[in-house]
Amino acid sequence: MAIESLDPGAATMHAWDGQMSAYSSNQTVVDKVLPEMLHLIDPHWYQFPPMNPLWYGLLGFTISILAFISVTGNAMVIYIFTTTKTLKTPSNLLVVNLAVSDFLMMACMAPPLVINSYNETWVFGPLFCAIYACGGSLYGTVSIWTMTAIAFDRYNVIVKGIAAKPMTINGALLRIFAIWLSSLAWTVAPILGWNRYVPEGNMTACGTDYLSKDWFSRSYIVAYAIFCYFLPLGLIIYSYFFIIQAVAAHEKAMREQAKKMNVASLRSSDAANTSAECKLAKVALMTISLWFMAWTPYLVINFAGIFETAPISPLGTIWGSVFAKANAVYNPIVYGISHPKYRAALYQRFPSLTCQPSAEQSGSVASGNTAVCEEKPAA
Repeated sequence: MAIESLDPGAATMHAWDGQMSAYSSNQTVVDKVLPEMLHLIDPHWYQFPPMNPLWYGLLGFTISILAFISVTGNAMVIYIFTTTKTLKTPSNLLVVNLAVSDFLMMACMAPPLVINSYNETWVFGPLFCAIYACGGSLYGTVSIWTMTAIAFDRYNVIVKGIAAKPMTINGALLRIFAIWLSSLAWTVAPILGWNRYVPEGNMTACGTDYLSKDWFSRSYIVAYAIFCYFLPLGLIIYSYFFIIQAVAAHEKAMREQAKKMNVASLRSSDAANTSAECKLAKVALMTISLWFMAWTPYLVINFAGIFETAPISPLGTIWGSVFAKANAVYNPIVYGISHPKYRAALYQRFPSLTCQPSAEQSGSVASGNTAVCEEKPAA
């Protein structure tokens, strides 16, 4: 005691050791779980000590920031695309559907996750655990299949050109209905007995049971991965392979023709329109790439669980939640930066949120043509 009184540093370390002693091997990450939730906890998690409260605080803070950006950004996308006449096209209905699923993802799922992070465990009971997991599965599946539909629309416009049958409003609505219906089927399957929804290792979120030893339950995760991850990925790669091939062939023909005519470029208004379509294709490709970056951690965690290829810790499961929720932030940012007509409409409604267009671009906005805002270099 005399030594500690003379050395404030020693006293501080003693207090810290006392605080951290609660996180010894005598306690587990499951200790704070509600009694009615214990039947959903896999024995695998009982071997881990409680997580440091700092991780829960960081998780809650990060999700709060992501939720604010996502809800605000996606609400703007929905508002502008549904109230701007030049943006009311069949193809843009898919963009609106994507924004709706991302908006619902964070508006419905972020608040419970933040509250649970504050309490360091799931506090809403088993019923809401299943509802929460259903929401995550539904909105995530809707997002990927909507992006697949966007990729096929770009394929139809760029590769097939004038020979393609244009998408109609009814056709777009039918695609959106099919996406939500099929996604709902995958979502309710665990509730009906094919797998189940359980708390994840960090005990703040819920998802599929990837630690079950029953191959009937494991088969759901394998089938879900095939039809809601690998199949869309294959279809998107197929679409963009031919899109890039068509764009490359078009650009090569343009350069060769310009060389024969001894001119710098043959770009006309039609060519400019083609260039705009190609730019939108790049935007869609970027958005889809970000989606797969966001959801791949969850795939890896689930496959590591069912195939027992790697140990899974409660801290490791946090990254799946963070990356998946971050996906709902990417789309409004990507479209806000790269979609010319959306950016022009955004400037008209919220001038402080966009870069200042030139006088020539302002004229093009007034005439209803596509305006392209000059990109400012990153600081």
